Amino acid sequence: MRAVVCPRYGGPEVLELREVERPSPKDDEVCIRVKATAVTASDIFIRGSDIPLRFRIPMRLMIGVTRPRKPVIGLVLAGDVESVGRDVKRFAPGDEVYGLTGFGLGAYAEYKCMKATDSKHGCLALKPANVTYEESTVAAYGGLLALQFMDRGAIQPGQRVLVYGASSTSGTTAVQYAKHLGAEVTGVCSTGNLELVRSLGADHVIDYTKVDALEPGDRYDFALDAVGKAKTSKLKDSCRASVPGREKFVSIDDASLLLESARLAKVRGLVEAGHVTPVVDRCYPLEEIVEAHRYVGQGHKRGGVAITV
Repeated sequence: MRAVVCPRYGGPEVLELREVERPSPKDDEVCIRVKATAVTASDIFIRGSDIPLRFRIPMRLMIGVTRPRKPVIGLVLAGDVESVGRDVKRFAPGDEVYGLTGFGLGAYAEYKCMKATDSKHGCLALKPANVTYEESTVAAYGGLLALQFMDRGAIQPGQRVLVYGASSTSGTTAVQYAKHLGAEVTGVCSTGNLELVRSLGADHVIDYTKVDALEPGDRYDFALDAVGKAKTSKLKDSCRASVPGREKFVSIDDASLLLESARLAKVRGLVEAGHVTPVVDRCYPLEEIVEAHRYVGQGHKRGGVAITV
């Protein structure tokens, strides 16, 4: 089968499209014919050699010191179940699924075997029936991130919610999810993404390229930093000061992403009901994975970047 291999850490050009051995499912695994994957910020960290030292050391200990222990990387997939192990009851051949591979990586390939139950090596659920495989990869990654950290706010109808980085993969989901919960939503993004964030339901938008601080007296019940702690600004500090306590300003870096199929199922329900629409910035074929990594690495994508396998 074809797969994208990362034989060493470095820039996008280290990635190579190769023929590798096709996996076979164990008794507790399913074999997925991958239809789409994605290039996420996590993939950039896993592949890259220029990430901040405080992230690099723990990442290398988990993934591999001198090179990835699992050469086929990739965290997100959507595809069809082709076969199942004899102990698997949750899925059957032909099921359309989506999920994250966790420490198992391996999504940049035509086939991927995963456990049918949640583990550090991934989580899997039936994909939303009303969107494409490419859109499903955005729903999986952005949905798991956004819901895990937004739910910390216990958001109630009428509350004021701010999303910093509202045009990111998790941010675009967070804006829509907060509106679904009945909140008054403010999205922070760049000039070119203001209309996108408005179209997702944001009641107010703030252009971080032109504003260094919130208006005096601006207060929010909850704020999500959908960019992450690696990027700081005076405006982010102002947003942090606008909520009633430290626990009400939450970053997607505050904890490890939980790989939970129950949350994937919740995301599926939101998408199928029309409450959340996955935002795909660009879609590349597998053969152009290097260019896709180069684009995502620039840090200006809107929503997610998908790969058609």
